[in-house]
Amino acid sequence: MARTVFWFACFWFFQLASIPFLLVHLILGRLGREQTQARLLERITRAWARTMVALAGARVEVSGMENLPEAGGLLFVANHQGAFDIPLLIGFIPGLKGFVSKKENFRLPIVGSWMRRLGCIVIDRRDLRQSAGAIARGIRNLQAGRSLVIFPEGTRSKAGRLKSFKEGSFKLATRSGAAIVPLTIDGSHRLFESNGWRIRPGTIHLHIHPPLRLAELPAAQKNNPADLVRGIIASKLPV
Repeated sequence: MARTVFWFACFWFFQLASIPFLLVHLILGRLGREQTQARLLERITRAWARTMVALAGARVEVSGMENLPEAGGLLFVANHQGAFDIPLLIGFIPGLKGFVSKKENFRLPIVGSWMRRLGCIVIDRRDLRQSAGAIARGIRNLQAGRSLVIFPEGTRSKAGRLKSFKEGSFKLATRSGAAIVPLTIDGSHRLFESNGWRIRPGTIHLHIHPPLRLAELPAAQKNNPADLVRGIIASKLPV
């Protein structure tokens, strides 16, 4: 319990401590210094993410880094085992990336401001018009060279079992032409969700699979990307 209380205290302390950096980020944007602004954003968010993972006592093992394309505009598709998946991907995969996230996360004080700066896309599952507009923004971001992360299970599995993938999640790839980079996360649920919502040390395995471009796949796979990518991700999970 002590580790859990300490972790959440650090989480909110870091949010408060990040306010000056939010202001600097804003000023750089007003001055038109977009490259400096982007570098600052990546350094701050990456440092925060790695610190939060370390404070949980997690040991992270990353494989397949050679499969990561150098160019941006990538759609990362990952299974979703727990809350630590987000800092894991921010901290251990190079480059700026936004997340497709439910609107409730944007309401968190300060956290929502950082999410907007990362280019996260807000989805309101009860508002079809808003969701369609969010998908359109995500497509434009990908075509502009910005990367996004989706969790096509739609929610955390919390026990490590891979759920079915929602077909609609892949509209971002089919309509933007962006390369899909499948990611397998194994063990993140053991840090929190599988422990009765208490943080405990553990090992997380993160595997980066080779990228896919749907336009280059056979018709059968191109028309059913959800099952194809789910199978790739499942190949690195324990049976």
